[in-house]
Amino acid sequence: MSVSTTVPPREQTQQKLDRRSAIAARYLASLPYTTADRLEDSARQFGERSLVLEGLQRYSYAEVNRRANQVARALRQQGVVRGDVVALAMENRAAFFFAWFGIAKLGAVVAFINTHVSGRLLQHALEVTGARHAIVGGECSARFAEVEDLALWHWPDAGAGESCGPDLQALAGAQDGGNVPQEWRDGLRAGDTAQYIFTSGTTGLPKAAIVSHARWLMAGDCMQELWGMGVDDCMYCFLPLYHGAASMSLTSTALGAGSAILVRRKFSRSEFWTDVRRHGVTFCQYVGEICRFLLSAPARADDREHMLRKMAGTGLSPEIWQQWTSRFGEDFQIFEGWGSTEANTSSINLDNRIGSCGRIPFWEKTNLRLVRYDQEQGDYLRDADGFLQLAAVGEPGEAIGMLMAYPDVMAGRFEGYTSAEASEQKILRDVFARGDAWWSSGDLLRCDDEGYLWFVDRIGDTFRWKSENVSTLEVADALGDFAGLDAITVYGVPVPGHGGRAGMAALVLREGAGFDPQAFWALATSRLPRYAAPLFVRLMDQPDMTGNYKLRKVDLQRQGYDRAQTGDPLYVRDDRQQRYVPLTEAAVEQALG
Repeated sequence: MSVSTTVPPREQTQQKLDRRSAIAARYLASLPYTTADRLEDSARQFGERSLVLEGLQRYSYAEVNRRANQVARALRQQGVVRGDVVALAMENRAAFFFAWFGIAKLGAVVAFINTHVSGRLLQHALEVTGARHAIVGGECSARFAEVEDLALWHWPDAGAGESCGPDLQALAGAQDGGNVPQEWRDGLRAGDTAQYIFTSGTTGLPKAAIVSHARWLMAGDCMQELWGMGVDDCMYCFLPLYHGAASMSLTSTALGAGSAILVRRKFSRSEFWTDVRRHGVTFCQYVGEICRFLLSAPARADDREHMLRKMAGTGLSPEIWQQWTSRFGEDFQIFEGWGSTEANTSSINLDNRIGSCGRIPFWEKTNLRLVRYDQEQGDYLRDADGFLQLAAVGEPGEAIGMLMAYPDVMAGRFEGYTSAEASEQKILRDVFARGDAWWSSGDLLRCDDEGYLWFVDRIGDTFRWKSENVSTLEVADALGDFAGLDAITVYGVPVPGHGGRAGMAALVLREGAGFDPQAFWALATSRLPRYAAPLFVRLMDQPDMTGNYKLRKVDLQRQGYDRAQTGDPLYVRDDRQQRYVPLTEAAVEQALG
């Protein structure tokens, strides 16, 4: 589908969204249908069609179901029963699916553990989910060496890690592969908890979001409809399965559609297109930085020779979007969206509108609203009665979702976190009327006069300098095509003796590329107002990212432009010389003067 400058009628976009709403309305909390039931139904329907592809290995729907049954029987012999919480720490590989669905077959709850955490963060993850059992891949076993009061099972990984408990792969291999007895899940309902998925943790300790069977299934069925997925599709999974995008949207969608999943341990810039071509990949998820990384590779004559035509994700700037389609093919359908693992509302771009994260054709048909927020004061703007005010067209406002409380209906629910306190902190009360309740996203969006939504920034990321608000996202987008740039993170840092925060850009350059301080000054000052052009620049060897390839800012903000803390080359903007110059006290005074 080529990008069109013609804006489709609101009714046309709404018709697509109505199909999603009709699907979501079918999911009731009381239904006796779970993740395990979906796998069994898909195994019967799609049988020998490929479900998981890993390297040269192929696992059909029937085979994945059989392996999951074996894991379930092995775990039950080890004492795991319905309602228990089992942590799963494993990188992206076929065994992840066997273990995950084996847990589901028992009616137990799986807690997905970030494969990068250890020590205090790992202990926190286990404590907040109440996990007393864990399946640990050999590649993660060293991280569990000091964990106490936890029953561990080891899943070997070729040439990696020492055993940290009984070999679950071997135990499962000795079991029967037929479907486990239904009574093992007796009493389980769609509204019950299926998974704990941790927020990405760009700031503070990650929170464990509750995901019910119904919400997991609902997400997949809705995306199947909106993305137009079917049995001929192959979905590329390189985002980590411990996160919601891959485990919830992608996997649930594949199971419902009969699609295949090509699983890769980690994203590889050098192997991406090789994988896409070799396996006939038609769909992949992204975060904006992934697309930037792929564009940074040298152009090739066969850049357009592939079957990839659909992409879904977040953070794709208009500049990168246009570069992507210009280089790799104009017929991409890109589903840029907005939402989060725990959100009770979301938006999705169904019209291929470059840069937009969705459209609200008619506000009365959604529980999403944008409310006015004073970024300088860090509070909402209220009317004379103390209620919040709707943001005007073009005005940034916080996205909030009305908590739906219809009996048994899952759509619009906020399932919250394992911490009741953390859940309550995300709820706004008495927003537009006494007694109402809304989920607070912490994200600033704006809506144009055609109903298209545009992501502005996270509240707290936007900063104020020279009495002006600066969007870190808009600055990063404006500078994202700087020659040799691999990644850019923009944030505000305090400057002693000055109000607000000054802009700082942390740059990661491609191998062999040098920093041209004059060219960067010219780009920044030509595209941005002076107050928004970064005052400081930091050159880093690699970006500070979450495991889900999202840029993390909290440590960078804390370190500021303190050379002793950063250890990296630092520059400050010198408008008189029309370049960035190495940071010294004198140069900073000159820039601030």
